[in-house]
Amino acid sequence: MSIQRDGLDASTLAVHVGNEPDAATGAVAPPLHLSTTFRHGPAGERVAGYEYQREGNPTNDRLRAALVALEGGEDALTFASGMAAMTTLLESLPGGARVLFPDDCYSGLRMLFEEFLPERGIVATVVDMADLDAVRAACATPLALLWIETPSNPLMKIADIAALAQIGHAAGAIVVVDNTFATPLLQRPLALGADIVMHSTTKYFGGHSDVLGGALVFARKDALAAKVAHRLHVTGAVLAPFSAWLTLRGCRSLGARMAMHCANARKVADFLTSHPAVERVNYPGLASHPGHAVAVRQMRDFGGMLSVELRGGREAALAMAGKLRLFTNATSLGGCESLIEHRASVEGANPRSPQNLLRISVGLEDAGDLIADLAQALG
Repeated sequence: MSIQRDGLDASTLAVHVGNEPDAATGAVAPPLHLSTTFRHGPAGERVAGYEYQREGNPTNDRLRAALVALEGGEDALTFASGMAAMTTLLESLPGGARVLFPDDCYSGLRMLFEEFLPERGIVATVVDMADLDAVRAACATPLALLWIETPSNPLMKIADIAALAQIGHAAGAIVVVDNTFATPLLQRPLALGADIVMHSTTKYFGGHSDVLGGALVFARKDALAAKVAHRLHVTGAVLAPFSAWLTLRGCRSLGARMAMHCANARKVADFLTSHPAVERVNYPGLASHPGHAVAVRQMRDFGGMLSVELRGGREAALAMAGKLRLFTNATSLGGCESLIEHRASVEGANPRSPQNLLRISVGLEDAGDLIADLAQALG
């Protein structure tokens, strides 16, 4: 069975695309194909379109179809992790390529462009993506790729995707957007001019803190998509079928979960903003956020992620994190449970996050219970 996708809301697509009933059995839940190899003809003819799991798998294909539909692209690739997706794409660039990265971004990406990309001759330039004039100045010299992360991790900065896509394309660059925090339920970068969307599907797509994965969705099924696909197949950072199946399961509830994440986060942000122990709340849904106007324009809602900076510095942040009862001190985000993390403590030897900052992934618990937990921890 196939569905007519035009005009359907993204939450509807998330339930149905890739999750169509199995043609052979009528099963409503999609089948899981674990086979590593597939029967072919004497001369290698692909009897049913598959040969070896690393080069293609029916369960992964279902997930790729869902990602294409949700982001409005033409092609998608799935990876063993978000970092695998980033690395495979960036290492597909030629030696000497110059890439523009945001000043606030996921620490794993920062380590990649500071420690490993230089070994391949790829040059990284860092700029505040909210400063369009600074981006234009940085694009005055040849540029291969412009990387956008919005909202950013962990300061929740907002970048104007449409404006940056125009600037990047004028410089001849590929424009990539990390859409992990927003998901396609809240933001669709390809419709705003981006060429590629990256996801850590570990987060909101999986939704239950039990599956690792990453994805790239391409606006066009072109030579670049084929080049990255070839590199993925050869280097082998592929998504396991069971992980693809779990991610597809997460897709079915993505719309409902994102609505609740957003609703809870708004209430938590409002509470924290009014607390005397809090210096700043970084949440794009607040009218006081410097990127709020852009977020209103390009986002359907403002997400379940926020960060808070406390007046008492590092000591106050650690004390608060240590007193929480419902919030778990843990890395990652996007699961049903609420998580909190002192980012500077987990960013390695050279942390970039403010010492008084705690990153919060607001989960699906009752908002009143979460606020009560925060109130008792703040004192």
